Amino acid sequence: MSLAPSSSSPYGDPALNSNLPPPLARTPDDWTQAVRPLGARTFHAKQLFRWLHGRGVLDPTRMTDLPVPLRDALATGDLAHVPSIANQWRSLDGTRKLLIALADQSTVETVLIPAVSGPKARLPSPLACDDADAAAAVDDDDDLETTDTARVRVTQCISTQVGCAMGCAFCASGVAGLKRHMTADEIVAQVLLARSALDDGEQLTNVVLMGMGEPLHNYDATVQAIRLLGHPDGLALSSRRITVSTSGLVPEIARLGHDFGGNLGLAVSLHAADDELRSLLMPINRKYPLADLLAALRAYPLPRRRRITIEYTLIDQKNAGLTDARRLAKLLRGIPVKVNLIPMNAIAASAMRPPPLDVVLAFQRVLVEAGYSCFIRRRRGDDVSAACGQLALLGAKPKVRVGRD
Repeated sequence: MSLAPSSSSPYGDPALNSNLPPPLARTPDDWTQAVRPLGARTFHAKQLFRWLHGRGVLDPTRMTDLPVPLRDALATGDLAHVPSIANQWRSLDGTRKLLIALADQSTVETVLIPAVSGPKARLPSPLACDDADAAAAVDDDDDLETTDTARVRVTQCISTQVGCAMGCAFCASGVAGLKRHMTADEIVAQVLLARSALDDGEQLTNVVLMGMGEPLHNYDATVQAIRLLGHPDGLALSSRRITVSTSGLVPEIARLGHDFGGNLGLAVSLHAADDELRSLLMPINRKYPLADLLAALRAYPLPRRRRITIEYTLIDQKNAGLTDARRLAKLLRGIPVKVNLIPMNAIAASAMRPPPLDVVLAFQRVLVEAGYSCFIRRRRGDDVSAACGQLALLGAKPKVRVGRD
């Protein structure tokens, strides 16, 4: 992609940028290489990076401290074909689902989840929590950076693949299989674009990689995107405000712990406490069974006072009985975890459904009495298919029917 709109432009030859990452994956140093041959200066590169990543402005015409010729070149060159918001839906509870159009006409979904303020009497249990809190693996007692308390905190759930190869029985993302990995710039673009969809008074404070796809299956692009989101001249999002969710790719869990020193939030989709059932619900378990996964969690280099989040989708007549709860409590013993119980959100490809509320509460009670912090995920955005497990490829047809009814 070229910065130059034409060969007569004073901003150079398109071939000069062929060895650089895509525009939204570029660091300030990368942008320096891109703009210097075009007659711009090093500080212009830093200004450009701040516009893109610090302010979330993707329209070069609004980058008012850049030279007009450079803005024109960017508008018709490198920034002419960045991802865009193709559609958005607003839930009655304030959750927003955005459909992001990529350059190859693929689409992915990302979700903005504002924190709930005021009384929470509608929650089914004193130990229930909102999606925005449950999704983020940041513990309440962590000494995190201060945010503007006058603003509404928003958690964004982002995607890392177009589709998903994992084939979990309760999740719509993998119904049509994996189409392709997303690139780092496409992953980051979801966050940059979503900032334009924030309501007045809202502040993006957490990012969870829990949307479409398995982040650790697309490891290199995922890590590159995380580093860009944390860049001090950009969004400067603390690694402790970013959570990576995985279905249990054991080698990559170890790699993630090594690469970030355990400072990234880690959430693990478990969903069963024995190999036979977990393999039915999550085919990845056949490759990385529970013994291997639990060993990886025990070895994960958690900082002091941090915990791994265990995600457990409750499915009626499948994994929600008291015996299942006791097995889970025994399985997790000795690992610093908190447990998020997620009553299954309905998807079109499966007849499986959530258990009754009394079953959910009984499951939670077993874990609490065993000494675990255990929360019930409050459903958010399900009226626009934005709840956990409901993100899907637009118009995709299932390869196979999901789940065993």
